Amino acid sequence: MLKWLNVRKKREDAPDQGRGPAAERLELALLEGVRQGRRSDFDALYRLYHPRLSRFLTHMLRQADVLEEVLNDTLLVVWQRADSFDGRSKLSTWIFGIAYRKALKALSRQDLPVDAEEADEPVDDGPGPEQELGLVQLRGRLREAMAELSPEHRAVVELCYFHDMAYGEIAEVVGCPAETVKTRMFYARRRLRQLLDDLAGHHGELS
Repeated sequence: MLKWLNVRKKREDAPDQGRGPAAERLELALLEGVRQGRRSDFDALYRLYHPRLSRFLTHMLRQADVLEEVLNDTLLVVWQRADSFDGRSKLSTWIFGIAYRKALKALSRQDLPVDAEEADEPVDDGPGPEQELGLVQLRGRLREAMAELSPEHRAVVELCYFHDMAYGEIAEVVGCPAETVKTRMFYARRRLRQLLDDLAGHHGELS
C-alpha cells in the first residue's frame, strides 16, 4: 500500500458535490493528470471520491477497518490503472464498480458480523428530546433493516437513493442487466418494508 494514499481529508473537502457536466469534466481532467503520474491530481480525485465511497462501502461492509482497506484498494486501482478507463461509461460508474467488486471480495474472505449498534450520532440543538429520540430510533431501525439485506440488495438501494444513480448506471457498477437491478430493487424494497414493520413492532413491545 502506498503510504501517501491516505490523503488528509479536510472538512471542506468532504461534501459530495453536484454530479453535473462541470463536475464530470473536472474529474476527467484529474484522471488525465493521474494517467500522467501527477500526484496532486490523484490527491484531488481522492478527496472527491473518499466521502462518496465511504458512504457506499459503510452500508456494504459495516466494519471501519475493512471499509478503509477496501476504499484504499479501490483508489489504488485508480492510480495504477487509470489507463484502463475507456470512457464508455461515467468515471463515477467505473470507480464505484471497482469498489463494489472489491467489497464483494472482502465479504467473501471474512465472516463479517452484522453490527446494528453504531456509535452515537451527533445531536443537533434544533429538535426537542422526543423528536430527537424518534429520529435516532428511525435511523437505528433503518440501519438494522439494511444490515439484513444481501450485499447485492444493499448496493442497489444505496446507489439509487443515496448516490442518485439510474438503473442503467447501477447495472454498470454491479455488472448485471438493468432488469436484474430492477428485480433486486423490488425485492429489497419489499424486504425493507417487512423488516421495518417487524422492527417497529418489536420496539413497540419493549416500550
